[in-house]
Amino acid sequence: MFFVDTIELEGLGNRSYLAGGEHTAVAVDPPRDIDRVLAAAARRGVRISHVAETHLHNDYVTGGLELARVVGAAYLVPAGARVSFARVAVSDGDTVEVDAGVTLRAMATPGHTPHHTSYVLSEGDRPVAAFTGGSLLIGTVGRPDLVEPRLTERLARAQHASAHRLAAELPDATAVLPTHGFGSFCSSAQAEGDTTTIGKEKACNAALGADVDTFVAGLLAGLDDVPAYYAHMGPANAAGPAPVDLTPPAVADAEEIAARLAAGEWVVDLRNRVAFAEGHVAGSFNFEADGKLATYLAWMVPWGKPVTLLAESPEQLADAQRELVRVGIDRPAAAATGGPGRWLRRGEAPASFPRSTFAGLAEQGAGRVVVLDVRRDSERAGGWIEGSVHIPVHELHDRLGEVPGGTVWVHCAGGMRAAIAASLLDAAGRDVVAVDDGFDAAHDAGLPVTSG
Repeated sequence: MFFVDTIELEGLGNRSYLAGGEHTAVAVDPPRDIDRVLAAAARRGVRISHVAETHLHNDYVTGGLELARVVGAAYLVPAGARVSFARVAVSDGDTVEVDAGVTLRAMATPGHTPHHTSYVLSEGDRPVAAFTGGSLLIGTVGRPDLVEPRLTERLARAQHASAHRLAAELPDATAVLPTHGFGSFCSSAQAEGDTTTIGKEKACNAALGADVDTFVAGLLAGLDDVPAYYAHMGPANAAGPAPVDLTPPAVADAEEIAARLAAGEWVVDLRNRVAFAEGHVAGSFNFEADGKLATYLAWMVPWGKPVTLLAESPEQLADAQRELVRVGIDRPAAAATGGPGRWLRRGEAPASFPRSTFAGLAEQGAGRVVVLDVRRDSERAGGWIEGSVHIPVHELHDRLGEVPGGTVWVHCAGGMRAAIAASLLDAAGRDVVAVDDGFDAAHDAGLPVTSG
């Protein structure tokens, strides 16, 4: 009997897998914090004999090299991937035995990257699952524009061909198990649903329901912003990531926190946005631990700048540290737990700013204040408040000077990114109100919403 266990990486919107038989298993696209994979193998009572990468990842740092080293596994990496370490280079059709009667076959599926490879898990002669990485996803495909602009259209066409190859060569009952599509910006759209099969994808996936020219035109037209930190992930994975260190960082007292802020370093408050708005260290930024911490902090922080983390508990700090190593933010410069009472020097008062809703903005009068929309371009295209200023949150730190004078009411689609933006504005000395509300409420509040 075979098994497949899914390891969710919710913050990054990805999945990793452990699959095998009674005694041995393969880990597919493992995260950098490999202890999660080791724990999954221990629960199954299996030895990891193989570690397989579908491609050089653009959105996270892999744990594959370290996992293979620790457990003594064969490290399977597509032959076309240019890497600086020893590995088993796999080509189309290569097959390995994972366990008695359980095999893994490489299938070239270029498109997300030129070297992208899917892996078909079979029990005997029967394909039971396909680990499709960034190729065929649930209802969509992986982005083709993360490697090199000159290759984007060619890779988009390859995505169409690869999706059709998977559909043609695998039985309808084969489970499709992608790495991306659950919130990751590596996906060209987000998954609708939690599980799928080849048969289901034949019925609903755009890549399988349109001719290549129509598909490519739609795919390229719908591509969204690329997180800035993606530029660092591929090179890190090609070089061979170092092992992670998840031991607690050095403890910062109030004096050190103030000194780091004075030096221009980033001090990041991980508490929820309500608590942050009510009271925080002036100059600190709010990236909620329960939000998409790794994606947005890695996207916005100047790469390599020291980061000090402020958390409400040691557990929150440890979880954040784990998320951040997955995107190459390896060691916080320092950290502190508790709350503003511990983080402020004697005599200092906490900073704060008000929160409101779109109904509150309507009562205030949108035409009498600065309304700042920090959603992405693709979101704003669906509708915006007339007269609002638009600066996507990931660009705001470098464009604060473009925000008009006066009190700023800042909003996004649901509140999390508005809170980040409000903290940046507050740290810059601006009067700000964070709109903590879903954008659908703007129309219901009677605000002038335009689309086009």
